[in-house]
Amino acid sequence: MPTHYRYIIFYKPYGVLSQFTQETPKHITLKDYIDIPDVYPVGRLDWDSEGLLLLTNNGQLQHRLANPKFGHQRTYWVQVERIPDEDAINKLQRGVTIQDYRTRPAQVRLLSEPPQLPERDPPIRFRKNVPTAWVEMTLTEGKNRQVRRMTAAVGFPTLRLVRVSIGNLNLDGLQLGQWRDLTVSELEFLRNLPKAN
Repeated sequence: MPTHYRYIIFYKPYGVLSQFTQETPKHITLKDYIDIPDVYPVGRLDWDSEGLLLLTNNGQLQHRLANPKFGHQRTYWVQVERIPDEDAINKLQRGVTIQDYRTRPAQVRLLSEPPQLPERDPPIRFRKNVPTAWVEMTLTEGKNRQVRRMTAAVGFPTLRLVRVSIGNLNLDGLQLGQWRDLTVSELEFLRNLPKAN
């Protein structure tokens, strides 16, 4: 049992697996960026998604954050193919059926300007005659590939996906591929999370 807990925010680039073990020599993992023993990701971020990943060696907190009963907010900036209309946004807000599951209501809005983000490497595949738009989505659940499945269900496939916050934790002050320890106020937020029954 560690006597000293570590809590780390990492700005995960595209193409990095949310794990430390390499499955094949061509996979890039967290080990390529973070040289701290015994910290593990809280939840996951798919290899083709970017953004905020929280890591800790506090197993109790990992369990609490991963527990669906708690339903903490996660906010994503999502670049989609074509420009979603009001009907599509409303459907995403109310919840959509993906596979055999209906998503919980979500906060969803169309962004008027593309967010300030580093270029993706490799860049997304643009189609000259097909416009793209950015949508901000805040969910309280994290099913496998949920955001991508939700936008596809309303007819606007996801091209790029960046998680920008978990609760009050965000990427402030981080460049792509960098990590930092949580601040005192961020730690306070984690300590005050309700405990699942």
